[in-house]
Amino acid sequence: MREATIGKELVVHTENRVGVLASIARLLSEQGINILALAVMVQDSQAVLHLVPDAPSYALDALRKAEYEVEERDVVLVELPHRAGFLRRITEALARQGLDIRYLYASAFEEGQSTLVVFSCSNNGRAVQLLREK
Repeated sequence: MREATIGKELVVHTENRVGVLASIARLLSEQGINILALAVMVQDSQAVLHLVPDAPSYALDALRKAEYEVEERDVVLVELPHRAGFLRRITEALARQGLDIRYLYASAFEEGQSTLVVFSCSNNGRAVQLLREK
């Protein structure tokens, strides 16, 4: 198991329109900000983007200056080996401790060596402590 940490996630609430993700990606890239993880959900006319930038405070400032509605949240970031069973191991460990996962997103390439998992649960600090013990 790799190091688990508390990271910052920005949640952007915006109107769902063609090109909104492109606009946000352009805005952040022009500031030299890299997006480490991203999840986008659309419901009716609204879009919610969960993004983990490498420079959260700069990204937050840039998005607010561009008049996006943004909130900052603490999330758990954990890098796992890209092998069958590791997601199972962490989710079972959290469940055994009664930690309720509120949402989770992850990504990996088939040839990659690791997977970045981003999640929020009922007690993020306890989750990090638990995962560091594994």
